[in-house]
Amino acid sequence: MIHQLIFAYPKPGMTEQEFQRYWLDVHAVQYASKIPQIRKYMIDTRVSLGPDEEEPKWSGVAEIWLENEQDQLASLQTEEFLQGARLDEPKWAAFWRTLVLDTDAHVLREGTEDAGGVKLIVLVKRKEGLPLHEFREHSLGKYADLVLDVPGVRRYLQGHTRDGAYGIGEAVLDAAHQLWFDDLDAMNAALASPEFQRAQEDLESFVETRYVHRMVVEEHWVIGPRPR
Repeated sequence: MIHQLIFAYPKPGMTEQEFQRYWLDVHAVQYASKIPQIRKYMIDTRVSLGPDEEEPKWSGVAEIWLENEQDQLASLQTEEFLQGARLDEPKWAAFWRTLVLDTDAHVLREGTEDAGGVKLIVLVKRKEGLPLHEFREHSLGKYADLVLDVPGVRRYLQGHTRDGAYGIGEAVLDAAHQLWFDDLDAMNAALASPEFQRAQEDLESFVETRYVHRMVVEEHWVIGPRPR
């Protein structure tokens, strides 16, 4: 199954709260969820970490699950997409800042999909010159084992960019890591732990640190967690 992540940012003149509310209450309900090929659909809204944080690159993420490439192509040809979701997007999203990643999901700690809490999303790009297969092996092997030792990680997933993104060049990013915690306090404690520091040191050994992007979000299921 394709696990697609769409990172979005408010259009000029719209606050982050207005953007998130429109996405959740209007776009998701009236348009995107009506695309018949979508099996599961979630919206992640960014959690602010305080006044000192840098301006975010994105304010939310749509997570969409599609059965295969054929269904994905068919979804882009439906009336629900062409005359609905696509036409609605410029009303609330700065489309020039949108990032789309089609990934293969690797669930490394199953956890519970609808238990609430907060989620840390980490986007990464492998070091220049590192073969893709070696990046994936290390990420899903040694690095994943280190992350699984971090206290407080309730659920853990790595989404690796699908092979098709490399067909005519280099993918923008190679993976999206997702880590679930009970709340912000649990996340902060985990990030301050020596186990996380060891995992972080390992991560920096095989990714380009200047392309690492982090985002803390809350999940909102629109379709799911069971596929329709």
